[in-house]
Amino acid sequence: MLRRAVTNPNVSFIQRLALALSAFFRILASSTYAARILRLESAQEPARAAPDVTVQPEKPARDLRPALQVLSVLQHEGRLVDFVQQDILTFSDSDVGAAARVVHDGCRRALKRMVKLVPVHDDAEGHSVTVPAGYDATSIQLTGNVSGQAPFRGTLRHRGWRAQELTLPDIIGDADCLVIAPAEVEL
Repeated sequence: MLRRAVTNPNVSFIQRLALALSAFFRILASSTYAARILRLESAQEPARAAPDVTVQPEKPARDLRPALQVLSVLQHEGRLVDFVQQDILTFSDSDVGAAARVVHDGCRRALKRMVKLVPVHDDAEGHSVTVPAGYDATSIQLTGNVSGQAPFRGTLRHRGWRAQELTLPDIIGDADCLVIAPAEVEL
């Protein structure tokens, strides 16, 4: 993305914002990348590293396109981004409720089409469950008065969700995945 931004003088605000955020986190995560940016900013020749310094290979940048695709589909099907970006404090509860039903219906359809969700815990909510020692803390979150050591006995308040299967649309060509919803111009 940096090369595209450098070669194109007409980079949009959203592209610049995404680039800035990406560069910010890469600079924090990689001293090698930070040094490259400093050399670029100062327009000096790259400094030669001391022979005893080991250079760590740079981690490949995370591909965020799938996450942006999911957000784009939720916007397209349920207008989720429009709903969340809207200041709803000025609307009546009945107006918000009516809009929420439309957003809910569209987003639910989109999620069912893209993601096969299964519960993390099979018991029904409200049932008594035992959390064994060595439980997976990414799958089970303990709440309330947590003390002592496992096994823990408690009431299941939420079954949790796990993505079992994910089906995303193919990215066609050089599509700008940062565009979640295109601007609409009526002629």
